[in-house]
Amino acid sequence: MDAEHTLLLGNLAQDYYFSKMPINKMVEKYSLSRYLILKYLDEALASGIVEITVHSDYERRVELEKQLKEQFDIEHLYVIQDPENLAKRDDRIAAFAATQVQALIKQCKIVTLAWGETVFEVIDHFVKTERNDLRFVQFMGENMKYRSSTGSMRMVQRAASKYNAHYYTIPGPLYIINDKIRKGFIKEPSISRALDVAKKADLLLCGIGTIESFHSITLWDEHEDEIFPNVDLKQVAGMIFGRPYDINGNFLNPAADKTLSLPIEEIKAIPRRFGIVQGKSKYRATLGALRGGFFTDLVINEATAIRILNELK
Repeated sequence: MDAEHTLLLGNLAQDYYFSKMPINKMVEKYSLSRYLILKYLDEALASGIVEITVHSDYERRVELEKQLKEQFDIEHLYVIQDPENLAKRDDRIAAFAATQVQALIKQCKIVTLAWGETVFEVIDHFVKTERNDLRFVQFMGENMKYRSSTGSMRMVQRAASKYNAHYYTIPGPLYIINDKIRKGFIKEPSISRALDVAKKADLLLCGIGTIESFHSITLWDEHEDEIFPNVDLKQVAGMIFGRPYDINGNFLNPAADKTLSLPIEEIKAIPRRFGIVQGKSKYRATLGALRGGFFTDLVINEATAIRILNELK
């Protein structure tokens, strides 16, 4: 790097980080494109011209992150150190995940999300802002917990309320056993519109479930064999996108998928898929998700990371 280029990187960094100069003003000042300015800012960080120190309520276990990245094809993996008071662990993970997700949302137009307690807690930590050009949308049907604050319809509404943004819901259950009825549902305007928007999403946000969470919903539990025909439930390591998968990240019901949802291939085509795991009891589900490449971004706690590494050994 020559002296002139180093000076340019330093000037750009000072204007951006110290003077808080907007990118559009920097474009005018330096007669550079937005792309080049962002590229040079990244270069300033990578070369050590800029050093960033973060002081927060959570610490990351970088050595565990490195070990897991060596084992799995995932670029953005965060392992949060467990606090001395384990009662604060889930809240710490949700707060960290919320910061990361909101940073990603700044570059997004469409965000699709699942339901569940974990996603609810992350949204609860969102900082309110205004984004009239942003849309939140479901990508699968509801979990039937109508009395729960974590029901899917409230989830997209709650996320949208944090941004004063638009949202779309899927007014139907997650599982429809009758294939003809399910295919008819998908063609309904209210549902097809939401699915059309969801498949164009820039970001997906969801947690990881277990077969126990499936059984916790009485109606699903009573019709287990019809929802998952010919599936050996003993092989289920976790649940994601409404589907069961094994420890190697293979979905167990591809030939008889009863979900009212985007197809798996369209879900995996979403550029950023952000997952959050709370509690070490889901370490097998997390291991399967990592092997299956379900996420581009994942936040887990220290105990889960250690259990996964021990399992690999």
